[in-house]
Amino acid sequence: MALTSLGSQPFFNDKNRAFWLLQSAGWSGYFILRALGGIANSMGLLYIVPTALATATGYSLTLLMAAIYRRLIQKPPVVTWSVSIVILMVASAAFSTIEVWAHATFYRPGAPPQGIEFLGAILLDFALLAAWSALYYGINFYLLLEEQVDRMVALESQASSAQLAMLRYQLNPHFLFNTLNSISTLVLLKQTDRANAMLSRLSSFMRYTLVNEPTAQVTIAQEVETLKLYLEIEKMRFEERLRTRFDIDPRVAGARLPSLLLQPLVENAIKYAVTPQEAGADISVEARLSGDRVQITVSDTGPGLNDGQSQPTYSTGVGLANIRDRLAQAYDSNHRFETETKPNGGFSVLIEIPMQTEQPREAA
Repeated sequence: MALTSLGSQPFFNDKNRAFWLLQSAGWSGYFILRALGGIANSMGLLYIVPTALATATGYSLTLLMAAIYRRLIQKPPVVTWSVSIVILMVASAAFSTIEVWAHATFYRPGAPPQGIEFLGAILLDFALLAAWSALYYGINFYLLLEEQVDRMVALESQASSAQLAMLRYQLNPHFLFNTLNSISTLVLLKQTDRANAMLSRLSSFMRYTLVNEPTAQVTIAQEVETLKLYLEIEKMRFEERLRTRFDIDPRVAGARLPSLLLQPLVENAIKYAVTPQEAGADISVEARLSGDRVQITVSDTGPGLNDGQSQPTYSTGVGLANIRDRLAQAYDSNHRFETETKPNGGFSVLIEIPMQTEQPREAA
């Protein structure tokens, strides 16, 4: 975003160095143009001396002005502009006085200027210093705006990461509540072997999921492995009533998506398809490539949505809405999320996301 020099570093990355370069280049150009103009108008080589004095005066005055402007730029606009105008007028009067004196000393030594004559060049000097002031404020206001934009981008990135983390953290307590409740039931029924097996699988599942940061992305292959660990726990509860099928296109196995994005969909299917039916239900997870996008479908053979039922969600408020929010945070509008009730029963969720094989970089 910043102006860039010939190298890879932004020109204004070092503001102090940039100021001295511009200050020196600008006044050097002023000296050369004034000197050449005087020589071209038959003023002789002697014209270089008063021009050099005028240039040194302008250079010094603008250094003082810069020191004052640097403090004024943070003040309220009324103070900044009113004081800047006063400083500009005083500096122009001083510049004109020295410039007129220098030229009179070398070209009219017997008739020095008097009184108001010292302000003979004030209009030109005022215009010159006003242009310098406008350039100074313009560059610095641009840099301040750039810093504010960078801060806003950083804050938005932090807010987005915090939102993603919050949405991810909502999942674990809900899942743990159901699993620990099942383990408690097994203990009460004195089925200690099954309870120990479920605890062991729960430990493996939690260890696997905690490896990834809440805002990180994983490959579809890793997400499927996580789902299989989760389903091993649930099969301890439902046994033959829970039947699963995975159909993953090898071309999308390396595609990335937010971690634990699909687990709530499978948990939703278990709650609303497997649990209420004595025969249980089938749950399918499919992933395929469609052009440059990945389509993921999680479906079940449960009762679906009938008789005007509302869309299934978790009693704790975590579920499909959570996934929508996570997709919006990760992909903005560049995604698709659809639910469908099949005519003969069953419920399916379709997620379509861009094909990405590299972990997105976090904003600095």
